[in-house]
Amino acid sequence: MTMGDELPVTSLVLPVLIRPVLSQLEKYHVGGSQTLRAALTKAEAAVPGLNYDLVAGIMRRAEIPVNMNESLLRLQGTLTEAECADLRLNRSEEAFQELNKKSSALKKILSRIPDEITDRKTFLETIKEIASAIKKLLDAVNEVSTYTPGAGKQALEQRKREFVKYSKRFSNTLKEYFKEGQANAVFVSALYLIHQTNQILYTVKSKSE
Repeated sequence: MTMGDELPVTSLVLPVLIRPVLSQLEKYHVGGSQTLRAALTKAEAAVPGLNYDLVAGIMRRAEIPVNMNESLLRLQGTLTEAECADLRLNRSEEAFQELNKKSSALKKILSRIPDEITDRKTFLETIKEIASAIKKLLDAVNEVSTYTPGAGKQALEQRKREFVKYSKRFSNTLKEYFKEGQANAVFVSALYLIHQTNQILYTVKSKSE
């Protein structure tokens, strides 16, 4: 399995669902929320997908039928800036702030897919927006790479190649959707793009901050 080939839904449960919930819990018990957050983050690092298994297990136990791919895609669009703080780049240079903006913009557009996919005219316009947002994100990554030294630049280039690979997969998935009508495949492909966008941000944070 190559980098990024894990199912995106398993990687996104923690940042898109669990961390925002824990942020809300801080209003009632800061210490407890932060302890639980640290424990679940550590557990996810040790056993990738653990938080997904936890949530999926609760859903099965409660017999709640949920399309996790569609639900996480919708939830991505509801996240506040504070709830995305772990992914936010802190360097003040314009290149880094532009990457913050372009990554947020792309994820916001992708999160609209479940609401717009059944309206062909609207969805075609959304696809154009996504293509434009992808290009702008890649331009922003190129700008940031000029601030990234040596091995860090190589790691970022690898992340960029992975992102481009999944962008092409997304395009191919859309072609299949218009032939076969499998919306869930589009949701999964969109989640891959969100995951790869997050991976770019994590790499920049670890190599340039």
